[in-house]
Amino acid sequence: MSSASDTIRVVDGFGTSAYTYYPILIVGAGESAIALASRLRQEGFDQFRLFERQAGIGGTWPAVFYSFSFSPNYKWTRLHPEGPEIYKYLEDICEKFQLVDKIQVNTDVSELRWLEDGQVWEATLTHMVPGTGDLSAKERDRRVTENGKDSVYLRQDIVRARIVCSCAGGLVEPNAWPSSIPGRDTFGGPIFHSARWQHKVDMNDKNVIVIGTGCSAAQFVPRLTQEPYNAKSVTQIMRSPPWVVPKPEEPFGPENYQKYCPMLFSNVPGLAALFRFVCFALCESDWYRLFGDNSWNHKFRKKLESQMIARMKRMVPEKYHEMLTPDYSIGCKRRIFDKAWFQSLNDPKIELTTKPITKVSPQSITIGPGRHYPDPSDKESKVSTDEETIPADVIILGNGFEVTTWLHTLRIRGKDGEYMQDVWNARGGPQAYLGLAMDGFPNLFIIFGPNTATGHSSVILASENMVEYTIKVIRKILHGEVTTAEVKKESEVAWTKTVQERLKRTVFNSGCHNWYQTDGWNAIGYPYSQIDFTFRCMFPNWSDWDLQYTRKGLIKKQVRRALNILLLALVIISAYSLRQQGIGAYTSLQGLECFVRRCLRNCLVAISDMVDRAITKPWIPPSWHTSDDRVRGGSSTSSLSALPDNCALFTGHLDIETLGGAGFASQFQSAACGQDNEDSTSYGVWNLSAYDGIEIDVAAADGKVYTLVLKDEYPQDKRDDGRERAGVNWEAEFRLAEDENAGKRGGKTVWIPWSALKATYRGKEKKDAGDIRTSEIKRLGFMIRSKEILDSSYGLCVPRHDPQQITRL
Repeated sequence: MSSASDTIRVVDGFGTSAYTYYPILIVGAGESAIALASRLRQEGFDQFRLFERQAGIGGTWPAVFYSFSFSPNYKWTRLHPEGPEIYKYLEDICEKFQLVDKIQVNTDVSELRWLEDGQVWEATLTHMVPGTGDLSAKERDRRVTENGKDSVYLRQDIVRARIVCSCAGGLVEPNAWPSSIPGRDTFGGPIFHSARWQHKVDMNDKNVIVIGTGCSAAQFVPRLTQEPYNAKSVTQIMRSPPWVVPKPEEPFGPENYQKYCPMLFSNVPGLAALFRFVCFALCESDWYRLFGDNSWNHKFRKKLESQMIARMKRMVPEKYHEMLTPDYSIGCKRRIFDKAWFQSLNDPKIELTTKPITKVSPQSITIGPGRHYPDPSDKESKVSTDEETIPADVIILGNGFEVTTWLHTLRIRGKDGEYMQDVWNARGGPQAYLGLAMDGFPNLFIIFGPNTATGHSSVILASENMVEYTIKVIRKILHGEVTTAEVKKESEVAWTKTVQERLKRTVFNSGCHNWYQTDGWNAIGYPYSQIDFTFRCMFPNWSDWDLQYTRKGLIKKQVRRALNILLLALVIISAYSLRQQGIGAYTSLQGLECFVRRCLRNCLVAISDMVDRAITKPWIPPSWHTSDDRVRGGSSTSSLSALPDNCALFTGHLDIETLGGAGFASQFQSAACGQDNEDSTSYGVWNLSAYDGIEIDVAAADGKVYTLVLKDEYPQDKRDDGRERAGVNWEAEFRLAEDENAGKRGGKTVWIPWSALKATYRGKEKKDAGDIRTSEIKRLGFMIRSKEILDSSYGLCVPRHDPQQITRL
C-alpha cells in the first residue's frame, strides 16, 4: 500500500528547521485508533505513529459484539467481561499487529495547522509528565496553577504529517465538579471521577458519596459495600431517574458460558460469527421498534415502559417507586442495562436521594432543602425535601463526560486559517460529513466524530465502519493517485442539515433533558440504523469529495470508468437477453451456463464493434440486385450473390457441440427483407451439409419442448422450381417442429436462446420429424449480431428491421 518514498523520516536533520515527517499521524490510542492501526497493518502499510496523552492504551467500551470483527476474541469468560479482561484483549491486539512500538504515550497532540504550500499538516506535540495525561484538562490546569507548568508539561515538538486521523473519541474528558455545588475545596477527603478511578483510595469502613446515576454509577455502586471496597455507607445523588432495562444474560448461565462457550467458539467454525450476528440483529431491532416517532413506535414504547415500571416496583423498596418513575419516553436518554443496581437498593448501606447537595464540609455534605425530582412544585409528591447532613469521607463523581465538546483541547486550523471550533460555532454546532470529515480540512479524518453514536448498538461497529471508509480514501493518497482528499462544503452542509432534521423526528427529541442535545443542537446521535451507516461506509459517494488527482490517478480513474461502462453494458445486454428469451430458459444449470456464455460473448462483440466503429469508415455496396423471391445463390465460399430491394445482409456464427465431444463451427451469411413480420423473408446459406438431418430437442421460453431440425431441404443439383442450381452445393434450414414426445426419445433437452428461435417457429408449418435421427446436443450457441452494430461495424448502409426478422431463417 505504501510507496517507497512515503516513510517516516527526519527532514533537514542538521538544520534549524528540522522536523520529523509521518505519512500518517494518529491521535489517540483507544479502540478506534487501535482498529485503524491494525487495518493499516493488514493493508501492508506500517509508516504511521499513534500519540496518546494518557499513560497507556485504553478507551471506554465493554465485548463479544464489542470486539473487533477483523480479530474477534473467542475466549471471553463472560458476555460482559470486566475491565482487566478487556484491557488484556487490547494488549493482545497491539502485539498481534505489531503496534506496541508505534504508540507513544504521555504525548498530547495539542494543535494541528494545515500548510497549503507543502500539502501537509503541522502538529504540535506536548510531552507530559507521566501520569498527568490521565487527569482531566481542568485538573491539569489546576495543577499548573498550584505547582507550576513543569509539574505537568515537559517540552513541545513540531512534526508534520501527510494524513491525520483523530481517534480522540467522545467519552474522553470527564465532567468536572458541578459548579452548582459550593465548598469543594473545603472537603477533607479524596474526590475523583469514576473514569479516573483511584485504586489506592481506601474505602474500607468509609462513608462514600456518589454523584450521578448514569451507566457507570449503576455498575460500580452495587460493589462499593462489598469486597474489596467494604464501604460503611453509600449515598447516591440522583437528578432524574433513568430508564432501567434488564441486562442480557449469558446463554445457559454464567458458569456454563465460561465453561463451554470459549471452547465452542474456538472450535466450531462460524459459531462465534453467528452469535455476534444474533447480538447485532437483536440490538438493531431496537432501533426500528424504539427510536422512531410514528404511532407504532409510540405504542411500543408505552408498552415497554409499563413493563419496566412494573419490573422496577418488584425489585426496589417502595420508598423509591416515585423517584424512580421517569417522566419522559424510554430511549430519550441513554438506557441503563442493569443486573445489580436495582437489587442493591435493598442494601441498608445504600441510600438513593434526589435532594441537591447544598454544602460541602471537611467530613460531611448537606443535602436539601428541596429536591431535583419529582418537581418540587408537585405538592402531592411524597418524596422528602427536608435538609439533611450526611457524613462523607470519599466523593466519587459519576456525572459523565463532556460529550458535546468534540476534539476537546485539540485546536485544528484548516487551509483557510479558520479553527474547526469556530467553523462549527458559525454553522450551528459540531458536525462532520458522515461524522468523519470537514470541508476546509483536507486529509483530516475524525474517527467517531459528531453524530455517529447510537442509543441501541455497538460503538465499536460504528468506529469500524468509519475506519473502513477512511481506509478507502487514504488508500488513494498512499498509492500516489491523489494528493489531497477533502469533502465538498455543499456535501457536508447538506448532510448535516439532513441529520439534524431527521433527529427531530426521533425519540431523542421527545422532551427530556439529555446529553445528546445542547441548545437544540444534537451533535451525538445518528438518526438512522447501523445497517444504514454500514452501507454508507461500504460504498463511498465519491461525488461528495474533492479529490486532487495526480497524473497516475487520472489514468487509473479513466480506466476504472471505462470498466464501469463495460460492466454496465454487460448488465444491459444480460437484461435484454433475459427479456427476449424469458427467465425460464435459464433455470437449469446448463441454461445458466448458456446465459453466461452468451452475455460474455455479446460483451466481447460490443467491444469489437466499438473498436471497429472507431477505425472503419462506412462502406456502401455498389448495387443491390433484384432476383426471384428466393435467393439460393452462392458458392463454396457461402455468400449471397443477389438480394431483393429493401434487404439487409448479416453474418453470424453457429456452434454445436454434442455430448460425446464432437462439434463443429460454421460461419454463415443471412439476409432480412421487408418492413414487418407479415411481409418479411429471411435467407441463409449454411455450410452444414454433412450434418443433414440432425434433430435437437429444445425447451423454449413458453415452456413447450420443440424439435430443431437441421435438414438439407433441397437436392444438391435442383432448385425447388426444377431449375439447375449452378454453383450451389448445399442448403439447410432451421425449422422448429412442436412435438409432445420431443426429448423422450433419447435426445437431451437443452436450453438455447429463444429469441433466435421463436420467429423461426412463427409462420412455419409444423412438420413431422419422421425417422430423422436424433443427436444429443450438449450446447447450441446461435449468434446473429444486431443490426444496430452491424450497420457501422460492417459498413453496410441498409434499412433498419425488427431484430426478430433477422433470425427468421
